[in-house]
Amino acid sequence: MSQITPYDPPQDPLEILHEDSDIIVLNKPSGLLSVPGRGDHMADCLLSRVQAAFPDALLVHRLDRDTSGIIVFAMTPHAQRNLSMQFEKRTTKKTYVARVNGTVAEKTGTVDFPLIVDWPNRPLQKVCHETGKAAVTDWRVLRYDDGETRVRLTPKTGRSHQLRVHMLALGHVMLGDPLYATGEALNHPRLMLHSEELRIKHPESGKGISFRAKAPF
Repeated sequence: MSQITPYDPPQDPLEILHEDSDIIVLNKPSGLLSVPGRGDHMADCLLSRVQAAFPDALLVHRLDRDTSGIIVFAMTPHAQRNLSMQFEKRTTKKTYVARVNGTVAEKTGTVDFPLIVDWPNRPLQKVCHETGKAAVTDWRVLRYDDGETRVRLTPKTGRSHQLRVHMLALGHVMLGDPLYATGEALNHPRLMLHSEELRIKHPESGKGISFRAKAPF
C-alpha cells in the first residue's frame, strides 16, 4: 500500500461560497486537513483558518485531507446542533465527483459493503461483512476517458474513506489516492475526489438550500 505523504497544506485564501449569521460554506482545497491532526506540524487546518477569520465558527462535519469541495461550518451553537442532527439523521444530500482507474462496466449501481478500520494498516479502512458498519454508496458513470472513468457518487452513509474503499472494492481505485492507489493510478497530482454539491435545511429558516462547487479536475 502507498505511504501517507508529508503534510504540506496549500496556502490558498479561503474560498467562501456563502456566509450568513448562522452558517458559512466553503470550498476546501485538496491537501488541507478539516481539523487539526496529531502534533504541532498538523495544526494548520481549515477549521483554524476559518476561526481566524470567523472566531465563532463551529465544526459540523469534515472532509478527508485529500478531498476537496463543499464543507459547511455553523456560526452559532444552535446552528451546530441543528446541522449535526441533519448529518446524523442523513437528511442532508452530498454528491461527489471522482476519477477512477479503468473502465467501469455498468452505467449505474449501488455499493452496499460494510466497512471497518484495517487495524494493522490504519488509517486504512476495509470491507468486512462480519464486523463492519453498514455503508452504502450510489454511483453513476458521467463519462469515459482514456483508461479511466468519471463517476458521480452519492453516499447514503458517512463512513470514513467510504467512497474510496467502495470504488476500490469494485476494482476501480480513485486516481491519485495516496492511501489506496498503487502504480500508474497513484501518479496524479492529487486525490481525484471532490465534494461537488451539498443540500441542507437552513438551521434558522428550515428551508432547503443547496451549494455547488465544480470539480477542479
